[in-house]
Amino acid sequence: MSMEGTGATTLKGRQCAALRQMLGFNQPGVLGLNGPGASGAHSATPTSAPAWKLLLFDRVGQDILAPVMNVKQLREEGVTLHLNIHSDRDPVPDVPAIYFCQATDENLRRIGEDLRLQLYGSYYFNFISPISRQKLEDLAQAALQTQAVTQIQKVYDQYVNFISMESEMFCLRHQSSSALSYHALNKGSVTDTEMENMLSQMVDGLFAVCVTLGTIPIIRCPKGNAAEAVATRLDKKLRENLRDARNSLFVSDGIQAGQYSFYRPLLVILDRQFDLATPLHHTWTYQALAHDVLNYSLNRVQITESTPSPMGGARSKSKTRSCDLDSKDAFWVKHKGSPFPLVAEKIQEELEDYRSKEEDIKLMKSEMGMDAMENDAAIGMLSDNTQKLTSAVSSLPALLEKKRLIDMHTSIATAILEQIKLRKLDVFFELEEKILSRQVTDKSLKDIFEDTEAGTPEDKLRIFLIYYLCAQQVNDQEIRELEDILEANGCDMAGVKYLQRWKSVTRMSQQTASASDYSGGGTKTVSMFSKLMTQGSSFVMEGVKNLVVKKHNLPVTKIVEELMEVRPGQHQDDFRYFDPKILRPTDNIPRAKNPFQEAIVFMVGGGNYIEYQNLMDYTQQAKSGVNLSSVGQQSMSSHGKRIIYGCSTLVNAKQMMQQLAELGHEMT
Repeated sequence: MSMEGTGATTLKGRQCAALRQMLGFNQPGVLGLNGPGASGAHSATPTSAPAWKLLLFDRVGQDILAPVMNVKQLREEGVTLHLNIHSDRDPVPDVPAIYFCQATDENLRRIGEDLRLQLYGSYYFNFISPISRQKLEDLAQAALQTQAVTQIQKVYDQYVNFISMESEMFCLRHQSSSALSYHALNKGSVTDTEMENMLSQMVDGLFAVCVTLGTIPIIRCPKGNAAEAVATRLDKKLRENLRDARNSLFVSDGIQAGQYSFYRPLLVILDRQFDLATPLHHTWTYQALAHDVLNYSLNRVQITESTPSPMGGARSKSKTRSCDLDSKDAFWVKHKGSPFPLVAEKIQEELEDYRSKEEDIKLMKSEMGMDAMENDAAIGMLSDNTQKLTSAVSSLPALLEKKRLIDMHTSIATAILEQIKLRKLDVFFELEEKILSRQVTDKSLKDIFEDTEAGTPEDKLRIFLIYYLCAQQVNDQEIRELEDILEANGCDMAGVKYLQRWKSVTRMSQQTASASDYSGGGTKTVSMFSKLMTQGSSFVMEGVKNLVVKKHNLPVTKIVEELMEVRPGQHQDDFRYFDPKILRPTDNIPRAKNPFQEAIVFMVGGGNYIEYQNLMDYTQQAKSGVNLSSVGQQSMSSHGKRIIYGCSTLVNAKQMMQQLAELGHEMT
């Protein structure tokens, strides 16, 4: 089954369809899609209107639902009340309850307590990952002891153990992200049991992604790290599932999934160890900046706005505002990957367009003598007098929604701009791009570090770490001098100590990106925002550089491009190759020779929006037949490529630096 397409054929669309079917009591055919884990006999018949029910979830289930379904969508599916499984709840004896949670001992104990208290009329248990036979027997024993067997309608394994952040992006953990973090995987005190548990969780999540897409990928990974351990276990799990033909999750209508599809996707599993510079890089695109400088998680950003005091005094009140950023927001979808200066210009253009339409409606009201009529219903009564006014009135809801989105993006962009100006983030970004592309810098790191107005100590430490990781030749005396300045500025240098140890170890194994792999695109500065300045924009961009960044591939994209194009190279030769469809693998299994059109990229130890956007840019370039890494050459395929980016956890630079510092402190 191909990943190609939009809507319900994207990873997020398929997961949403599976969740909606779960909320429809897993009745086949309700949504035209038989979701994962929905095999077997069903006595229920589809209904035209949703039945009312309660939804109970744990923290993992809440994180999975949050980016996919909001409260309004849950209500449309008949969910009257949604609660955490561990909250205090009152009995609702005549209403069915749908449980969506992991099959942990803690959750199963609470389910047993709910059965004992007879809280609900009937129970539908949906486990995010498969429940073991032992725990299923424990659940059955609890039902027998509480005489609730007849009330339990269904028990399902859902295979949706991942969080769909975007149509083509997922992560495995959010609230419990420390469990699968870079720090957790690389700390010296990690036990074999803890490591095995982390690997099992990642394999479980990737297996759920494969089931949701209905496809068996070919797996590639580097040797000798956590990525290889995940790939080996996933290959085994997929092969075992295919071997059991009667219960395979990849069989549909008697035909093995992917058997007749022209393309199979490539799954590239990478370890965060191979590139530690990219997660620390200051960024310049809208979504990545929001994640870097604002409180942005699960597709929701929290911003603090100041409002003038109602008494007219000098003091102003601050309030926190939540903004949802999702696929229904056309402006966000179009510009989330755009450079911030371009986003500021586009917001201004949208505002001007809104104002012109608003003026047209006001002018029509004035011409018809309706200035005093503020009620839209009054306008509607007179609308049949003129076709033009009818059109204007019918467009009012869309116009009001457009105004709401413009106001929201204005607030977000203003909050980002404040951080750019306060910390001179444009200067840091430009300097880092020049370090990565080995261009001559107009300022030395020492000058930046000694500038009290440039950035926070954290910003200075970030650029130092990038320089230390990526410089081809490092002068020990210069490094010590820079470290002394940073230490005097109050920086925690534990992360530097960890990277020194890490660099000496990885230099021997040669399993990380070399200085040449970073080859940043560099920047150039162009004329500064004259349009915004002259037209009275709320974005006063004085003192901020308008940086135009040359398109370039990050290390992860270079690897993916080489493997997808089946192009001769270091990674093509060195990476391991798994094909789970070959049920009896040998050392020399036949390899795919045609370029791949679809790929899933998974980062063990934490991913970021910078890599995600770079991969999306690559797919757009591939659609136009342009190869970013070799100017003037055409891509080997004329078809558009499709890439899904996933990671164990989603981290910004601040979180990554905290993890490096923790590892450094643990060394002492």
